[in-house]
Amino acid sequence: MKLKEILQYDDVIPNIDADNKKDILEKLVQSVTEVHPNVDYKNLLKFLFEREQLGTTGLGDGIAIPHAKISGITQPIVTFARCANGVDFDALDEKPSYIFFLLIAPEQASGIHLQILVRIAKILKNSAFRSKLMESKSRDELYKLIIETDEGEP
Repeated sequence: MKLKEILQYDDVIPNIDADNKKDILEKLVQSVTEVHPNVDYKNLLKFLFEREQLGTTGLGDGIAIPHAKISGITQPIVTFARCANGVDFDALDEKPSYIFFLLIAPEQASGIHLQILVRIAKILKNSAFRSKLMESKSRDELYKLIIETDEGEP
């Protein structure tokens, strides 16, 4: 499954202002519920915090991919956000996270959930791509960059 099938233009947040992990998760969930009103704010936030208790989704290299499977949705949702000042997301390398991909999948969609996580992680391995994400000036540039980079992956 390609990201262009999931990531909507309005799910790209060029500049999110947050001070810590809790703050960034709350703002990501707020954005998701504005674009996808069928998603329950409190329920999603609860699942994301529970997931973080199991182990951080801060991968290092400035990247975090918080994710959860929830009931009440039928299709996966991906939201991208960039936080210019970076936040402590308990990343494995103990450095701030700047690039966030939030993945929400239907509760019974373990296979698709994993496929999308792998897809996101694959494109984020490219340091030049990560640099371009940080340098892009607008939602339009970010959206096009993510979709075109994903399209170039097998």
